[in-house]
Amino acid sequence: MKTPILKQGPYLIASLQAEQSDTDLLELQEVLVEQVGRFRSRGVILDVTLLDVMDSFATRTLRNMAQAIRLRGAETIIVGIRPEIAFAMVQLGLDVRLSGVQTTLDLEEALAILDRQRQEGMCRD
Repeated sequence: MKTPILKQGPYLIASLQAEQSDTDLLELQEVLVEQVGRFRSRGVILDVTLLDVMDSFATRTLRNMAQAIRLRGAETIIVGIRPEIAFAMVQLGLDVRLSGVQTTLDLEEALAILDRQRQEGMCRD
């Protein structure tokens, strides 16, 4: 299953699908890291609203993705972690695997943060 990626100005927005496989996540990682360079993107938003489960593989892959994207000069924000997923991640200790990766409740808040960071010169120009 291919993950839809939307280019919105200087940002890329990827909406992870409910039935995302491990292979899909690895493919998304490669595509996003490549597209950050191709489009000279300043930020990437990963929307996980549709995910029913965030296991250790998914959590680790999202963290690795954010780190690779940062090395390419863009910031990553994960949006839409549902309450039951957040509770499960804390109980399983998976929340620490996302340390260093910014999260927000929704897309609007993520866009506002990326815009503010760009204006403050925190993102590369």
